[in-house]
Amino acid sequence: MDVRVVDELHHDCRQASVAPPDVSNYRPMPLGLSRAVSWMAAALWVVALAACNRQASPAPAGPLRVSAAVSLTDVLAEIAKRWEAAGNPHVELNFAASNVLARQILEGAPVDVFISADEAQMDRVMSGGSADTADRVTLFTNQLVVVVPTGHALPGLPPDSLADTAVKRVAIGDPQGVPAGVYAKTWLERVGLWRRIEPKIVPSASVRAALVAVEAANADAGIVYRTDAAANSKVTVAYEVPLGDAPPILYPGAVLKHAAHPEAAWKFVAFLQSAASRETFAARGFLAPDTAAAR
Repeated sequence: MDVRVVDELHHDCRQASVAPPDVSNYRPMPLGLSRAVSWMAAALWVVALAACNRQASPAPAGPLRVSAAVSLTDVLAEIAKRWEAAGNPHVELNFAASNVLARQILEGAPVDVFISADEAQMDRVMSGGSADTADRVTLFTNQLVVVVPTGHALPGLPPDSLADTAVKRVAIGDPQGVPAGVYAKTWLERVGLWRRIEPKIVPSASVRAALVAVEAANADAGIVYRTDAAANSKVTVAYEVPLGDAPPILYPGAVLKHAAHPEAAWKFVAFLQSAASRETFAARGFLAPDTAAAR
C-alpha cells in the first residue's frame, strides 16, 4: 500500500510499500548494534519529515499587489519606486475607480493591499468578508475643485455660475458609484445646485476620465480632486470647494485577509505613513488625515 501525504500546495511525501518480513530465521541482534540502528532510523525519519515540512510552506512568490484609487496613480508610482529602491519586494500597482476595484476584490482578484478613495467602497469590501475593521487605517484626505479648460472661464462667480446657461456640460465621476462623483453630487445638493446642474452632468468612469473631458474641452467645467488638477497645464482651477461645504474625502487603506504577502503588505502600509511618504503626498496636494477631523 502506498501512503501519500499531500500538503496544501500539493507537494508529495511518499512512503513506499513494505512486504511483511520473514521471521522464520530470526536471530536477535546484539544490543549495541540494535540501539545504533534504532538511532539511525529515527534520525532518517526526522530528516525526511523536515524535508517534507520545508516543501509544505515555501515562501510565497510574485509581486506585492496593491489596488488603489485612480487619483493615486502618480503619487503611489513615485512612492513605490522609493519602496523598491530600499530593497523591498516589487510592487504591482493596479489603478481604477474605487468601486471597480472593490468589485474585483469581492470577485476574488489577488490583491494584498486596497486603498479606496472613499469609505463606502472600503465598507463594501469589509462587508464582503475580504478585510477586517481592525486592519483599516485612514491614510490621507483630499479636496474638491471646479476646473475649466485652460484659457476659458466660468460666466460669473462659482459655484452658482455652473448653473448658467452658457455652461453646457459639467464632467464629474459617475455619481452612481465613483467616489469623486458621489462627493461632487453631495456637495452640489448641499449648496442647492444639483437639480439645476443635473441635466448637464457628464458622468465619467473615473475622476481622471472627468479631468480628461475638461482637458479636451469636451466639457465646459468639471469637478475633480485638487490633486488631479495640480500641475496640470491643460486645466485651470476656477473654484476650491471649502472643506466644510463638502463631505470628508477620506482614503482608507487595508491589508486584505487573503493577502499572499501579509507581512510585506503591512510593511508597505506603514511605509505609506512614514514622514517621507507624507511629505510626498503633501507635495502632490493631499491633506493629512486630521484635516477632515478639524473641519
